[in-house]
Amino acid sequence: GFCTNLLLTQTPEHILAQTNNKTEILCEPKMDHAGLYWYRWSQERQNFEFLIFSSPLGKATYGANIRQDKFSVHAGSSRTSYSLHISHLHASDNGTYYCSVSQSSQLLLGSGTRLSVVDVLPLPPKTTQAPLSKKPVRCVTKSKAASKKGVCSPLVWVPLATSILVLLLSLVPTAYRLHR
Repeated sequence: GFCTNLLLTQTPEHILAQTNNKTEILCEPKMDHAGLYWYRWSQERQNFEFLIFSSPLGKATYGANIRQDKFSVHAGSSRTSYSLHISHLHASDNGTYYCSVSQSSQLLLGSGTRLSVVDVLPLPPKTTQAPLSKKPVRCVTKSKAASKKGVCSPLVWVPLATSILVLLLSLVPTAYRLHR
């Protein structure tokens, strides 16, 4: 039987790649295993095809009619992640790819990565700036600004300046007495 399982983390979910390029799919098994299998489900052909088995020692066994120069598996440095490399991409490579481990006579499958191979990649969406506001801007002249009541209004700063001056003048006699 086949079981999809959270013990195999597979990324990315979807790959859009261009013909004749290459791509890779990452698989991280969260349990001990005796090797990693890779399969492809082809919606067009309605078949589940064995691609490659990679042993912990790095030895690869290929499925029937699978080109060895097209598929390869590489282990990460800590051997906790593995990547399937697919080169010379063509439309026949379209499908959903699954990494898998065998456990208790079951194949545990990763979540799957859907590969779509196209001749021309679509252009990224253009980022456009919001149009500048067409609302007229009202210019404020110095005379208008001075007449407005607010922080810079003479109604605020004149009493403030007067209060500071009175305070300073009242300190003069006190400072003179203290000095004597």
